[in-house]
Amino acid sequence: MKSLYWRMVFFLKTRKSRKMRKSLGTNIRAIITQSSNGLFAVDPEDLEVGEKLRKGGFGLDEIERIKSLISDDSRVLIVGSHIGSLVIPISRHCKEVVAIEANPKTYELLSLNLRLNNIENVVSHNIAASEKTEIITFFLNTVNSGGSKRAPKQSHFMYEYDSPERVEIQAHALDTHLSNHAFDLVLMDIEGSEFFALKGMPKILQECKSLIVEFLPHHLRNVAGVDAQTFLQQIPERFTKVTIPSQNVTLSREEAQALLLKMFRDEKGDDGLIFQVE
Repeated sequence: MKSLYWRMVFFLKTRKSRKMRKSLGTNIRAIITQSSNGLFAVDPEDLEVGEKLRKGGFGLDEIERIKSLISDDSRVLIVGSHIGSLVIPISRHCKEVVAIEANPKTYELLSLNLRLNNIENVVSHNIAASEKTEIITFFLNTVNSGGSKRAPKQSHFMYEYDSPERVEIQAHALDTHLSNHAFDLVLMDIEGSEFFALKGMPKILQECKSLIVEFLPHHLRNVAGVDAQTFLQQIPERFTKVTIPSQNVTLSREEAQALLLKMFRDEKGDDGLIFQVE
């Protein structure tokens, strides 16, 4: 029954998205909207981040959490920058942001949105983060463009319900690609590819003070093909304090690991676990 429910949800979202595209016509590339995050060009077919920005704002609670971890002198790495809904507001509260975005279509909107908001302290890269330099197959989802991802190891209807275009894109280990950079905070939300990205950035992780990373069991299982323990082993032990916002708790590393393993078994995720060096 749960699977049937989600199939119906995705079907209705796809129909709504396609209806929006049909009503606007194929020549409309983006809609400009003012939001709490800034002035944004959004894909009219995107019913997640795009629609939330059109209705006023996106990720505002997360932005406040991030602001509490940085200062005007901070250097921030955002892996999975999408169209800039977090990049742009965060850039106003730190020294520099390096923005990584794999999807070539959303990267175009990210670049445009940086110009629309007169942001000059963001350096963006249109690459995927991985454990090594390679070419990967990537799904370009439309109904939720932020859900675009590397081709999953295990197929699942939730990744293909809107018939995503498949493209080949360049991926790099970030320790190599950003070898001359050091960061105070790393934020990562790349739809299950976090495992591969973490394996390619041990030096960056040894130098940063805070790491925020998405934790979704179905992505770990299907996209990366790993369990929670294998995923958590990629995060250095130097991060001894862990905040799990969805559970409203801050725990020691050992306590957090036990809870996260249980959450994984129970199919409960979190949009942004916060690992900190005390």
